[in-house]
Amino acid sequence: MDVSPLVWVVTVSLTTALLLVDVFIVGRRPHEPRTREVAQHLAGFVGLAIAFGIWVWIVYGGRYGGEFFAGWLTEYSLSIDNLFIFIIIMTKLKVPRAYQQTALLIGIVIALVMRGIFIALGAAAINQFSWVFYLFGFFLIWTAYKLTKDDDHDDSQYDEPRIVRFARRHLRATEDWHGVKLFVRVNGARMATPMFIVVLSLGMTDLLFALDSIPAIFGLTSEPFLVFTANIFALMGLRQLYFLIGDLLQRLVYLSYGLGILLAFIGVKLILHAMHENQLPFINGGEHILWAPEIPIWVSLGAIIGILSVTMVASLLKDRADRARA
Repeated sequence: MDVSPLVWVVTVSLTTALLLVDVFIVGRRPHEPRTREVAQHLAGFVGLAIAFGIWVWIVYGGRYGGEFFAGWLTEYSLSIDNLFIFIIIMTKLKVPRAYQQTALLIGIVIALVMRGIFIALGAAAINQFSWVFYLFGFFLIWTAYKLTKDDDHDDSQYDEPRIVRFARRHLRATEDWHGVKLFVRVNGARMATPMFIVVLSLGMTDLLFALDSIPAIFGLTSEPFLVFTANIFALMGLRQLYFLIGDLLQRLVYLSYGLGILLAFIGVKLILHAMHENQLPFINGGEHILWAPEIPIWVSLGAIIGILSVTMVASLLKDRADRARA
């Protein structure tokens, strides 16, 4: 995929502009968004993602268009699972409802910067060492096992990141909220606010989630441009999803199982690709394993849509049956 520097600059500039406008608006008027407002914004972000995917399809071909849609759907579905932890963080830290939107947005911007670094490192590693696909593949299969094993979402699943615990111990902080400010001066001393701890928690937690999502999307496309844009569009709608489907999240009882199957599928796909490109001397004498099948992107896209659809339908049917028995 030959992406010119101009396309990179325009894409990064436009997506950054969207985020800055959102930050500016939310920062000026922190509030609890209404359902209509959130739905409109979410529809706009989803529409932009679909339009971008169609543009990639037209300009670069169906293969890359399919890779973008597969990557975007995967990142979006993983982001929904992230929302469970975000809800736990907001609840534990007792974030006022009016400030949650701003906290989420700033945390997501931090996560985007960190994911950009991860994507660059991952792309460089893949270009230099094809055996990295083996690591990614087995890591995703292990993650899939953990997801299906720990399918309950409760407070016990959230372990506060070490950097957050360090900040709590070593930073001078006030327990009082000062709007959406991260730092304030109290009696002449500069102190961190509860909002700073919240933003730090969200940013670091999403960075940990990137350990799953970045290998997953590299299993669908090795194009850094598509990996980067799929992550951007998935995270853009994360804040809106938080407020729009907070209640629905509790009804997706099979979400962890569905995501586990999805990650296991991508993990197997990565391992098969690694076998096809094999250069490790202790595997097949360092020769490519040509009989290892390559799963085409259309099969991957169909599998992703199928797995997510079955997960959603099965979860809602289970929820309806449970409500009928109650």
